[in-house]
Amino acid sequence: MTQTNNFVRRIAIVGGGTAGWMMAAALSKTLSRHPCEVVLIESPDIPTVGVGEATIPPIQLFNRLLQIDEHEFLRETRGTYKLGIEFVDWFKQGQTYFHPFGRYGADIHNVPFHQYWRKLHQLGEGGSLGEYSLPTVAAYRGTFSPPDDNPRSVLSKMAYAYHLDAGLYADYLRRYAEARGVQRLARRVQGATVRPDDGFIESVVFDDNSRLEADFFIDCSGLRGLLIEETLHTGYEDWRHWLPCDRAVAMPCEAPEAPRPYTRSTAREAGWQWRIPLQHRLGNGYVYCSDYLTDDAAESTLLANLEGAPLADPKRLRFTTGRRKQAWNKNCLAVGLSAGFMEPLESTSIHMIQTAIARLMTLFPDNAFDPVDIAEYNRLSDIEYERIRDFLILHYKATARDDSELWRYTRDMAIPDSLQHKLDLYQSRARVFRYDEELFADTSWIAVFEGQGVVPRRYDPLVDTYDLEQLRAVAARMRQTIIAGADSLPRHEEYLARHCTA
Repeated sequence: MTQTNNFVRRIAIVGGGTAGWMMAAALSKTLSRHPCEVVLIESPDIPTVGVGEATIPPIQLFNRLLQIDEHEFLRETRGTYKLGIEFVDWFKQGQTYFHPFGRYGADIHNVPFHQYWRKLHQLGEGGSLGEYSLPTVAAYRGTFSPPDDNPRSVLSKMAYAYHLDAGLYADYLRRYAEARGVQRLARRVQGATVRPDDGFIESVVFDDNSRLEADFFIDCSGLRGLLIEETLHTGYEDWRHWLPCDRAVAMPCEAPEAPRPYTRSTAREAGWQWRIPLQHRLGNGYVYCSDYLTDDAAESTLLANLEGAPLADPKRLRFTTGRRKQAWNKNCLAVGLSAGFMEPLESTSIHMIQTAIARLMTLFPDNAFDPVDIAEYNRLSDIEYERIRDFLILHYKATARDDSELWRYTRDMAIPDSLQHKLDLYQSRARVFRYDEELFADTSWIAVFEGQGVVPRRYDPLVDTYDLEQLRAVAARMRQTIIAGADSLPRHEEYLARHCTA
């Protein structure tokens, strides 16, 4: 069977920032042996949003794809390591829990360890669940080292991600991509033309009315959606009834201490505040709902809770949580904020750019743009958005707070059936099941369920087949081993100074 060579000859990426340059870097690597020109167009006078400074562990896969050295990457982005997220005042004021990377304990007879912990917990024993997580214990001790190569060592269980300066990350990837042939045009795009016969995008139009034609267009223009929405009128699915925050104010400040190896999210009256430690500063921001708080009051709250002197003026952002009805429409693919907005509560923004790139590489088109491939891309994208949406909603729904209008609303709101099913399973016997290759693993769901007061009525009955005294001894050894392992690691700031100082 013969195949006509109908390869895409030019790809135009509209917009730079994290999304544009991640896509450009990945294409420059993947298409290095193909006769495809990649052009990235970014306006010299439109700033990027740049609030996504925390990541999750799969970013290591992206860096490996590009063959990026980890220490160089952290030096260039002034990054630090991240072992998880501390949540303050989410379930109720004065209560804190930690969402770690990695797993809790070790399975016993093929039953997840948290089931055994639930039995001990009901007996008033076993300590906190976080004591069985090496990343949790290391985070609070301020220690870090990459995982040990010996699979029998507890130190092999270390899981981590990064905090980074998103602007420096985009600059780093720009240099990477341009060195591999990506052409950058510093031009302002004012619109696009479409083919009259099928509605496909034909060219982008610059502010001097000159044009650039391409076969495939990738919209990284941010919340505006210059191509996917303004040109193709794809439509948007609004999720504010589940995730009502629609504003953010961001401001970096001086760091008062050595960087801690974790992100902090503190629930406030009308939303939540992030704290992200970099080598050279703290990233701070307040995500809030404009129905319950004015922009000026949000800015005042953020300023009042900074830990150091401000390093820049406040940056105000507006958004609508949700997604495009099609991330890929005709010959245009929306990536990053142009595809949808999921508030950065669980550091998914950069990851969703990464998964969009991975789906594109799996379903890379030719100039026929087969609707079957496009439909499959959109199906997978929709699943990802919905599963992440449900996980974010859980943080707002599972709360005992009734001290403000926002928390009373989210506590009482109706939730998607898919999330209700997850809640029902956990409340029954502390069981968690992953569906459709969803992002968040069992540990993530367990951390939020337990941290936000979702208490199971029972535990797995197989737990009772294990001798109680033996369980007590095994659990005690696990805790001691994890504490000793965390204490054996270097201080986080010492590891950075040795390998990654900017």
